Amino acid sequence: MQALNKANFMINITFPDGAVRSYEKGSTALDIARSISEGLARKVLAAAVNGEVRDAHRPIQEDAQLRLLTWNDAEAKSTFWHSSAHLLAEAVEAQFPGVKFWVGPAVEQGFYYDMDLGDRKITEEDLVQIEKKMAELAKKDSGFQRIEIGKQEAIRYFTEKGDEYKLDLLQGLNDGEITFYKQGDFTDLCRGPHIPSTAPIKAIKLTTLAGAYWKGNEKNKMLTRIYGISFPNQKELDEYLLMLEEAKKRDHRKLGKELGIYTMDDDVGPGLPLWLPNGTIIIEELERLAKETESAAGYKRVVTPHIAKESMYLTSGHLPYYADSMFPPMEMDGEKYYLKAMNCPHHHKIFDAEPKSYRELPFRIAEYGTCYRYEQSGELFGLMRVRCLHMNDAHIYCSKEQFFEEFKAVNDMYLKYFGIFGIDKYVMRLSLHDPEKLGQKYVNEPSLWLETEAMVRKVLIDTNTPFVEVQDEAAFYGPKIDVQIWSAIGREFTLATNQVDFNSGIKFKLSYTNRDNHAEVPLIIHRAPLGTHERFIGFLLEHYAGKFPLWLAPVQVKVLPISDKFLGYAQQVQQQLNAAGIRAETDDRGEKIGKKIRDTELLKIPYMLVVGEKEMSEEKVSVRRQGKGDLGAQPVGHFIEMATQEISSRKSE
Repeated sequence: MQALNKANFMINITFPDGAVRSYEKGSTALDIARSISEGLARKVLAAAVNGEVRDAHRPIQEDAQLRLLTWNDAEAKSTFWHSSAHLLAEAVEAQFPGVKFWVGPAVEQGFYYDMDLGDRKITEEDLVQIEKKMAELAKKDSGFQRIEIGKQEAIRYFTEKGDEYKLDLLQGLNDGEITFYKQGDFTDLCRGPHIPSTAPIKAIKLTTLAGAYWKGNEKNKMLTRIYGISFPNQKELDEYLLMLEEAKKRDHRKLGKELGIYTMDDDVGPGLPLWLPNGTIIIEELERLAKETESAAGYKRVVTPHIAKESMYLTSGHLPYYADSMFPPMEMDGEKYYLKAMNCPHHHKIFDAEPKSYRELPFRIAEYGTCYRYEQSGELFGLMRVRCLHMNDAHIYCSKEQFFEEFKAVNDMYLKYFGIFGIDKYVMRLSLHDPEKLGQKYVNEPSLWLETEAMVRKVLIDTNTPFVEVQDEAAFYGPKIDVQIWSAIGREFTLATNQVDFNSGIKFKLSYTNRDNHAEVPLIIHRAPLGTHERFIGFLLEHYAGKFPLWLAPVQVKVLPISDKFLGYAQQVQQQLNAAGIRAETDDRGEKIGKKIRDTELLKIPYMLVVGEKEMSEEKVSVRRQGKGDLGAQPVGHFIEMATQEISSRKSE
């Protein structure tokens, strides 16, 4: 009887390696870490309990799978940065009494907090003082306290504070869903989780002061947003700040302007880039690469309209669920038309335009389709978040038996592109559905979800493709892979997507005649290996720091005459280069050669050909390579042969 009673107070904890240990009910992740070693306990910042990230000091009341999360885990970093946001809020409240806070999440790198300071303004000088206050508060080692609270009590608390922002957040919450977190003198409405205490936050930098509309809506009040980053030691902060300085030099918005790639104009509208001649050349080269690759892989090209009737988007399921991301409809002849936000439904109609048999599968169609999405103005960011985008889109209609090879071929295409662009670090992010959201966020076909997720997982495992699984991030019609890549300086980007769709074929009544002469619904693969021109060129600008490889450079060669005396020979050389398909220009300014070389270096043009008396008499050019300096004199024909070979190979440097 005594043993039975003791068993009732024990829980089984399963560790990632499969080991199972028993602990007293109510033990925390920190208790469990201490039972392994004190050193481990000092490193634990949070815990994943049955997949849910929680406070490491929160009691565990039932059998569970447990991962102890340290700084090396993404979930721990996010928790660390969210806790730093609360520390920021405590420091601001200490220096600006009466401030009201909206939200303070962790972001990809660091955190921010939106706040209403009334008539007061925070300056750059204030940020320095707030940083110092944060460091002072962190040293107090204040614990993050989780407090469960009823809705009426929470409403009463924020009503007394006159905080309309937190009262607004409470509207969507019910009893049992509301928690406060308290550290030191600061209390906030928050889901959590948080790190055990403020002590691990040892290095802090507030990076940016900005404005942000409440709820991202330009009709609402402008709040003050403070961005920051924090680390458990000064060394990591110093390394991050060095990377940040390099990132500023590589900012695609800065480089895009300096190199004449694109522009934005208020009369055209926010988020609607205008591609300048240099940017258009890059677009054309990327499209040439995509078309060559897709043609070799058996894709057929199509072109679809920029608008479509409402009925098609109702069939696809994008309306009403995707309406917030679409431009408002236009009324014509009693019908509603929408600007195209995605190419998929148009491609489904192309598949359905003519009868198909199994002999025509897989049926692969591709286009660089222009799409329009209504991003909130506060979310627009250079080329990375725009309202008009040109997508390297394609759809593959295939049978289940063909799925493995088709999905693998798409992944192989990604790897080919990674090699061309010198992308060494990447991971496939397998996004799965949440069974509890079937019929709401996801198509209510539980068996098809499990089947297609297993099919995608098998391709990734069998081909040794690095991937991570993430629940509740799938498309509404099926699982997907988001391709995460890292630039040369370690910045992470979401490049493209590869999605499985088991639903649209049913919705659009698509079918093909199988070997038994019966109608069968095809599986659909949505893929966009090069993403959009906008995001990908933004990535490439930062990845290459504007120094594009020769094949992709808008101007590949600049011919520099030493003086006007040699201008005619320079133009003759340019004509030979142009005739060979090399994009060349002549610097015909009356400047000294030193300035011409410096200016060409600033424009990041791969090759400079300097010509003077000796070069003209010998029909040669003196070659300078961006970043490598003087390569000596060469006959013009020899240079052309070397350059055209480099261009055709599409070398990444």
